[in-house]
This record gives sequence, C-alpha cells and structure tokens, in this order.
Amino acid sequence: MTAAEGAAAYRTAQMPGWLTGTPGSLTFTLLVILLVTVGGCASTRAPEAPPVVVSQSTWRQVDRDITAASLAATSQARRYAQDSMERWMDLVYKRTESEFIPWFSSFWTRKWLSMKVGWYRLSSDGEREKTVNRLAAYLQEEYDEQVLEPVSRQLDPDDIMEQATRMYVQQLDERLQVIPQRFGVPGDQFAQHLQKIPAIELPPPGQSASLFQVIKAAPLEELPAYASLMDRIRNAPSGAGAWTTDDGLSTITHQTSEQLESELATSGAASAVTSFMGRVAGPVLSLGFTGISAMLNEEGRPDREATLRKSLNQAFDEEWLELMRNPETGVMAGVIHLSGQVEGSLGRADTLPIQFEPLPRVMPLPGQ
Repeated sequence: MTAAEGAAAYRTAQMPGWLTGTPGSLTFTLLVILLVTVGGCASTRAPEAPPVVVSQSTWRQVDRDITAASLAATSQARRYAQDSMERWMDLVYKRTESEFIPWFSSFWTRKWLSMKVGWYRLSSDGEREKTVNRLAAYLQEEYDEQVLEPVSRQLDPDDIMEQATRMYVQQLDERLQVIPQRFGVPGDQFAQHLQKIPAIELPPPGQSASLFQVIKAAPLEELPAYASLMDRIRNAPSGAGAWTTDDGLSTITHQTSEQLESELATSGAASAVTSFMGRVAGPVLSLGFTGISAMLNEEGRPDREATLRKSLNQAFDEEWLELMRNPETGVMAGVIHLSGQVEGSLGRADTLPIQFEPLPRVMPLPGQ
C-alpha cells in the first residue's frame, strides 16, 4: 500500500459510519434528521391567545339576566310555598275540627278548666289577670299538642321555608348556567363575577356568602352562612313555630279564660248549698247540680262551637297571611333574603311586591 492509499484509509476509518455508507443510505439518514428537526419545531407551544375582554355593556346585560333569573326563581319558590301552606292549613283545619273543638266544648273539659281556674286563683292570690294568663297559656299548650304537633309531623312551615329556599337556589342555578354562552363570556370570568355578588349577609361580620358560593355548595346546608340564616329564621320569636302566641289565637284563649274565670265566680252557689245540706245530702245534691249543668252545657254546646269556629277561622286566615308575607320570619323569608341581596347588588333595590290573598275558608261542620 502506498503512502497515499494509507492516508486515505486512515481518514475513512476516522469518519462516522453513516458517511461511509452507500449514497442511498446517506440520503435516508439526512431525511430522518430533517424530519426530526421539523417535528421539533412543530411541537413548540404556540403563543397563548390574549384573554377575552368583556365590555361593560355586556356585563350590564349579564346583570340584567341574572336579575331576571332571580325573579323567575323567586316566582317558582313562591308558588311552591303557597301551595304547601294551603295543604298545611287544610290539615290544621281538619285537626282542629276533629280534635280540639270537641274537646274544648265538652262539659267535662270545661269542668276541668274551671278546676284549673280555681287552682290558678289560689296560687296567684286571687289576681284575675294572672289567672287568665295562666289558663290562656294552658289552652295554647293543649292546642299545640292536639293540633300543631301532629300536623307538623306531616307538614311544617319551617320545613316549607327551607324547601322554598332550596328551590330558589336550584332554579337560579339552572338559569345562570346558560348566561355565559348567551353573551360569549368565558366561564372563569363569569364565576369571578358571581363571586362579587352577595347572596347572604348576616351580622356579625363574617356570616356572609357570595352567589357563587351558594349555588356551588353541596350540600347547601353545610355552607356556614346558609346554616346561620336558616337558624335565625327558625328561632325568631314570632316565627312559624311560635304562631299560637300571635294575636289571633291568643285573643281567643284569653277570652275563653276570662269567661271560665267568671263562670267559676258564679258557681259558688252550688258549693254553698252542698255545705249547708251536710255530708250525706251534699254529694247527692252535688251530683244533681252536675247533671243539670251537663244538660245545660249540651244545649249551649252548638252555639259555643259555632262561636269558636268563627273565631278560629278569622285567626287562621290572619296567621296564614302573616306566614306568607312576613319577610323576616315567614315561609318566604329565606328566599326574600337571598333574592334581595342578589337583586339589590345588581341595582334593583327591592324585589317585586309579594301579593297573597287567602282562599275562602270555611271550617267543615261535623259530618261533612
């Protein structure tokens, strides 16, 4: 081998293997390198698109739709509350007619109440007002045990209030979901917008929740601000759970207490005659007075029941309206608080006036 041939062989040995191959294999290798290079360029992340800028006019349209959604949800919740309260009041009417009125107007109940009046008079040193108030409280307890507690096991105004509030939140959430697409608002921006809208504001500071928090809470009852709102409405002194102490039924029980107290004052004649006749004739005469009183009581019983029924009808209608209309303690109290916060923050100072009229009610007579 000549010196020139040796030098050429040495250079060839030092070259990479892919350069010493055939022309076809060299072309293939170059093509692979080119594809890898182009692929690497193609996989480079494209520049991010600029964020969507939502105009102020669009946000105003969004807010108008949120307000409209709140009004529609309020209407749905109000319809549920009204229908449920109609059913509740029907149950109260029927239970009052079948249980309380017969008990209240019976001869033996009135005798028992007269005995309680006597005991109350002794323990209150004869003060009439204290006696009347204690008997009125006893009658209200009886009404609660005989009528309201059994009815509440089927349907209760506090439960109606909570269900109406949940229905408002559910209906509002469904209507809010279509708004971003309608106006081309990105979902994250819409969520941030809902975070700025208050839904619950209670004292002290910190008992609050945004509209976004309310509609996303699952379950709703675990949201602290919502739980505080429900607790506040339930435990209000004049709330649905305390309606027997309101003016309607309270007036009836006080009138009845005064009447029974007067009856006891005039019934002293029988005791005096009994004491005069002695131990043997006294009990016999007492039984005679009892029998005569029972007959007289039965003769006057229909009138007493009619009077009580009329008074209760009026009290029931007044109470029904109070439970529907009261924005602080009624069955719409939760809805009114939420909708008032939402709509007020969006430029609507007050929700639409809520108008309710009770259906004509006539307590059924026995046998009907």
